[in-house]
Amino acid sequence: MKVTANGISIEVEDTGADGTQAERPVVLLIMGLGMQLVAWPDQFVQGLTDAGFRVVRFDNRDIGLSQHMDHLGVPNLMWASVKHRLGWKVDSPYSLRDMAADSIGVLDALGIATAHVVGVSMGGMIAQRVALAAPGRVASLTSIMSSSGARFLPGPKPEVLRALLSRPAGTSEEAIVDHYVKLFKAIGSPGYPLDDAAMRERILRGTRRSFHPAGTMRQMTAIAADAARADELPKIRTRTLVMHGIADPLVPLACGHDTARRIPGAQLHAIPGMGHDLPPGVVERLLEPLVPHLRAA
Repeated sequence: MKVTANGISIEVEDTGADGTQAERPVVLLIMGLGMQLVAWPDQFVQGLTDAGFRVVRFDNRDIGLSQHMDHLGVPNLMWASVKHRLGWKVDSPYSLRDMAADSIGVLDALGIATAHVVGVSMGGMIAQRVALAAPGRVASLTSIMSSSGARFLPGPKPEVLRALLSRPAGTSEEAIVDHYVKLFKAIGSPGYPLDDAAMRERILRGTRRSFHPAGTMRQMTAIAADAARADELPKIRTRTLVMHGIADPLVPLACGHDTARRIPGAQLHAIPGMGHDLPPGVVERLLEPLVPHLRAA
C-alpha cells in the first residue's frame, strides 16, 4: 500500500494492515542500498511475527515502488568517492537524514507512536539517524552489517568494490540478473552459500517488481555525504544491538565494532560465516539474539 511520508509517496507492507496485530509492538524494517522491501526474507518477517511482533517494511525513497527522484539527476560516483576519501564535502541529491525522516513519516502515516527500528547496511545507517532524530519514537535500535560512517574504517575488498561499481553487460533481463548474481556472490556469506537457482529466483523477484539503478547511485552519494554521523552516535541512549558478519567483504566487521563502541551500552553480536546478505542460515542466527533484544526493550 502507498502512504505519504515526509511529503513523498512510500510503498509499505504491514502485517498489521488488517487490524489483527494493531496492539502488538511494532518492528520497523529499513532495507539497504538499492534493495526493496521484498529483500527482507519471508523467514525473517515470519520469525518476528511468530514472536509476537507487528512488522512494517517499506521501499526507501528512489527504490522499488516508492517515489523516484529522477528529477534530481544522476551523481558522479567516481568524483564523490574521491571527495569522500579526501575528507571533502560530498554533494548529494538528498541525505540519510531525509531518509530517516521518511522512516519516521511511515510511522506517522500508520499512526504508530513507537517502534523497534531494525536496519541492514545502509538501512542500519538510516536507523541510527532515526534514533538520533526521534529518540522518543524508538523502542530499540538494531544495526545489522552496517557502519558508523567514520573515516579510515576499512572498506570493501577491491574485487567487491569493482563488482559494486560495475554495470550489467546489457539491458536484457538475463544480463541484469547475471550482473546481480555476480555481485551477490561477491558479497555473500561463505558459511551459508545460496545455490544459483534460489539466488536467481530472488533477484528476478526484485527486478521484475522494479529496476531503478539511478536511485541506487543517488543513495550511494547520500551514504558518502553523511560524514558527521559517527561523532553523533554517542548521543544515542536507546537500547542498541549491533549484529555483523565476521566474513563480511563489503562492510568489514571493524565497522560493526566501531558502531557498537560509539553507542553507549550497545551490544555487539558477531556471526561466523556471515557475509553481506541474508540467506536462510543467517536469518536464524540473526533472530536468536534479536528477538530477546526486542522483548527486553
